[in-house]
Amino acid sequence: MALNAALLARLRASPFGFGGAPLGNLFRAVSDAAAAALVGHAYDAGVRYFDTAPHYGHGRSERRIGDALRARPRDDYLLSTKVGRLLEPRADAPRDQHGYVDTLPFVQRYDYGAKGARRSLEDSLQRLGLARVDLVYVHDIDRDTHGDAHAQRVAEALDGGLPALAGLKAEGKIGGYGLGVNDVAICLQVLGVADLDVILLAGRYTLADQSALLELLSECDRKGVAIVLGGPFNSGILATGTRPADGSLPYFNYAPASPTIVERVAAIEHACVEFGVPLQAAALQFPAAHPAIATVIPGARSVAELDANLRLSRAPIPREFWSALRERALVDPCSPLPGIEAR
Repeated sequence: MALNAALLARLRASPFGFGGAPLGNLFRAVSDAAAAALVGHAYDAGVRYFDTAPHYGHGRSERRIGDALRARPRDDYLLSTKVGRLLEPRADAPRDQHGYVDTLPFVQRYDYGAKGARRSLEDSLQRLGLARVDLVYVHDIDRDTHGDAHAQRVAEALDGGLPALAGLKAEGKIGGYGLGVNDVAICLQVLGVADLDVILLAGRYTLADQSALLELLSECDRKGVAIVLGGPFNSGILATGTRPADGSLPYFNYAPASPTIVERVAAIEHACVEFGVPLQAAALQFPAAHPAIATVIPGARSVAELDANLRLSRAPIPREFWSALRERALVDPCSPLPGIEAR
C-alpha cells in the first residue's frame, strides 16, 4: 500500500513538519498564547504538516493546534493525530503525567481495538474542533511501552485498530494510516502482516542512530511506505551537543546519553567544527537525504526555535563534511548523504 500520490507530494512539499509534543507541555509548560503564536508563525513560514496526539499533554496539544489552525484554509495543510490511548476524565488526575506538566484532567487507558480507534479519532476531532485529519497513526505499540502486555496490544492493533483505520480510509474519512513509534522491530513485525501507508518513526534514523537504515527503510522504500522522521535531535544531544550550555547532562532518547553515544556525537561535533557546520544543521539535513523519508518533524516550543530550525535546515553544508563523516565511520556507509546521493 502507498499514500495517494497527491497526498505524498504535499507531505514532501513542506520544508519540514511541526511536531506537536512540546505544545502538550513536554517537560515544561508553554502558555496558550505562546502556543498559538508558534503554530501561526509556523504556518506563515510555510510549514504545512502538523502532527499531534492525545498523549501530548492529555489533549492539550490537540486543543492548541486545532485552535491555532481552525481559521486557516483546511485544504492548505496536512494534519495527523494518533490512536491507542483513550482519555478518561478524572477530577483527581495528576497534574504531571508521562513527562508532561500541567496536563488536562484526564487519565489514559490503552485501547488498540477497532471501537477504540474510532472513538479515539472522534474524540481527537472534538478536541481539534475540526472535521477531519489527513493521517492517523497507531501510537506506541512497542515492547518498551507495554512490557509483558506487548503481544496482546499488537494483536489488538492488528485485529482491530489497523483494520478500522483501513475502513476509515476506504470511507474517505482519512487519507492514510500507519504506526507512530520509536522502535524498528515493531515496524518490521507489522509490515510483515499488514498494509501501511506511512510510519512516523522517532529517532531511529539520525546522525546518532541509523538502526532503521538497513532493514526498515529499505523495506519501506520497496513497498512505497512513506516515513515521517520525528526526533531528528534524538531528544537532546544532537541539538545541545555533548556539553549543553546550561551544564546539564546531554540527553539521548529521553535519558542521559551513554558514553558510547557521547563519544560518537563528540566525534561528529569535531567534524562540524573542522568544516564550519552547525551540528543542528547536519542533524536536520542528514535524514532528509534518504528517499524513504517524506519529511522531518523536529519539535519546537518557541518562535525562535522554529526559525532556527528553518534556517538550519537550509544552511549550506559542504560535500566534504559528509564525505568526512563517511570516511571516519561516523555514519553508516550505506546512508545516502545530502548533496552526494540524490533523493
